[in-house]
Amino acid sequence: MSSDRIPEPLPAVPEAPADSPFRTEPTARDEAPQFVLPLVVHIEKTDPPARNDALVTAARAVLTILSDPRSLGEQECGTEGEWAQAMHDWQDARIRKVVRRARGAEWRKASALPGITVTGDHAEVRVFPPVPLDGWPKELAKLQVSGTDLDDPEAPAAPDAAGAVLWMNPDVSMSAGKAMAQAGHGAQLAWWELSETECKAWREAGFPLRVATPDAARWCELTASGLPVVRDAGFTEIAPGSCTVVADHPALRR
Repeated sequence: MSSDRIPEPLPAVPEAPADSPFRTEPTARDEAPQFVLPLVVHIEKTDPPARNDALVTAARAVLTILSDPRSLGEQECGTEGEWAQAMHDWQDARIRKVVRRARGAEWRKASALPGITVTGDHAEVRVFPPVPLDGWPKELAKLQVSGTDLDDPEAPAAPDAAGAVLWMNPDVSMSAGKAMAQAGHGAQLAWWELSETECKAWREAGFPLRVATPDAARWCELTASGLPVVRDAGFTEIAPGSCTVVADHPALRR
């Protein structure tokens, strides 16, 4: 039996703030020098990490460098962290993250550069202080950025409803490297929204979080919930303005 009922329109995703680093149209951020946050994932041919593990680890790596004393402004002794200026410059412009892959000697050379290695269940991701868009260190510039494809041999565990979750758009297909960068964007948006006390608690707990892909109906609810939403600038792989991640943290559910 057919029905004449007209489906209700899906809720619209709220507009990004005028100064958002993820708006697709030109903003004042485009006038600043452009920087990129490099992340390198350790992928050996014979023993690669699971995709979800790599996404979670990349997000935690971004949070780790954001909160590291070397990235912060004035320290207890009255001096600025050694990475603080680069972090300021990067966050004042477009927020770009690029994930490259390395194995063997490439990974060892990358690990010798200033940065932080974050480990997951099996994944290893090293995050480096921001560099100019055209000023990558030679050890990182030669690493491959495309074709970073990983699989999940088993379905990831369901996220804890009481914890932090980065929800990935079920309708947008991305390589593992692109998805890792988007997960990092989501974690950063959540970090910016939290109070100093909430940030400290999350950091001291080791940045527990999950990455999950909801069904279409749940995704629509999430994008209309008021939680931070990542809209990709469209530099690679997907169309400009695509909503890729909703950043969900207990403290943001108001």
